[in-house]
Amino acid sequence: MKIASWNVNSVKARLDNVLDWLKTAAPDVVLLQEIKTVDDGFPRLEIEALGYQCAIHGQKSYNGVAILSKVGLSDVQPRLFGDDTDEQARYLEATVGNDVRVATIYLPNGNPVASEKYPYKLAWMKRLKARAAELLRTEGVVVLGGDYNVIPTDDDVHDPAAWVDDALFRPETRAAVRELLWLGYTDAFRALDQTVHKYTFWDYQGGAWQRDEGVRIDHLLLSPQAADRLTASGIDTAPRAKPKASDHTPVWCEIRDAA
Repeated sequence: MKIASWNVNSVKARLDNVLDWLKTAAPDVVLLQEIKTVDDGFPRLEIEALGYQCAIHGQKSYNGVAILSKVGLSDVQPRLFGDDTDEQARYLEATVGNDVRVATIYLPNGNPVASEKYPYKLAWMKRLKARAAELLRTEGVVVLGGDYNVIPTDDDVHDPAAWVDDALFRPETRAAVRELLWLGYTDAFRALDQTVHKYTFWDYQGGAWQRDEGVRIDHLLLSPQAADRLTASGIDTAPRAKPKASDHTPVWCEIRDAA
């Protein structure tokens, strides 16, 4: 099963690119973030025509997440537990295939750090940790994928000094994502590729893409049962080179079927 995650930065604005990539990369399951549309505005018909079922948790103009699956889609759960007042559409969970539980995650950016946005980010990460721990207790195959808005280490950013005060790179942010890993999750990309300075996001400004001045903030975290079945992973940079590209590019992994 090939599972991919992609912050598309508006699914309607990038629809041609999304459809092209679905055809060429042929993932079985896709975790989308920042779709920037309400549920009824999602291009369901075009995507279903390629053989995907769709689960959508949208929001007008901002945020929004979706799960696409060619291998079945059931037990869909929108929203992240822990704060009933949080109306932002940033989390969606479902079962795909026979036994794989996936979540698509659009973690808050948190900038500017001096505003209420950074405490919200850290509180959201605490809620994510609690849910991630619950999922581990099922002893199932779990894949938590998405735009985490977290640069884990100096090896995941082109210029650490330039990002030192950014919410994506603050010590508290990196500590919070380490806590997820310490629960028992595995970074699918790093498990198989130790190459430094591989990125998933390049800003539109200043020729960042052309100069490869990026950051790695899109991640697929695997439960031990999923990590045991990991056979491949990577970053697909081809979509970032297209006209009208998202500023993110897809990350993916493959897990084999249960024995």
